[in-house]
Amino acid sequence: MTKQLGIASDHAGLELKRSLIEELMKHSVVVRDFGTTTTDSCDYPDFAHAVARAIKDGEIEYAILVCGTGVGMSIAANRHNVVRAVVCSEPLSARMAREHNDANVLCIGARVVGIGTAIDIVNTFLNAKFQGGRHATRVAKINP
Repeated sequence: MTKQLGIASDHAGLELKRSLIEELMKHSVVVRDFGTTTTDSCDYPDFAHAVARAIKDGEIEYAILVCGTGVGMSIAANRHNVVRAVVCSEPLSARMAREHNDANVLCIGARVVGIGTAIDIVNTFLNAKFQGGRHATRVAKINP
């Protein structure tokens, strides 16, 4: 990965986000944290939009968003046509989302998966490669 990996969470995902950053840094992944930094209640769309803008501006290529279920973050992030965000609760979906859908944002629910599973999901997502071919034709049809 040539660019930084973006990561963000709301208050519900903060603890898991911190654990994921720690794990990623062990593997020399350069991580850019878009917030939040406290457990104070906050609005997940603010962080999803910040990450999406960074993807649009070419500052990052991939990102991880963490909230209670991952769903809110994915909905907000997918409002941006440069984002293909996917909620994953297990590694197979993460791999298929990269290989077939060229997903560039992984959303995880801190209230849904534990740290061990979250690490497996993140590693699978980051190590999978888009297969192109017939999948590229389909991905091109996502944003009319």
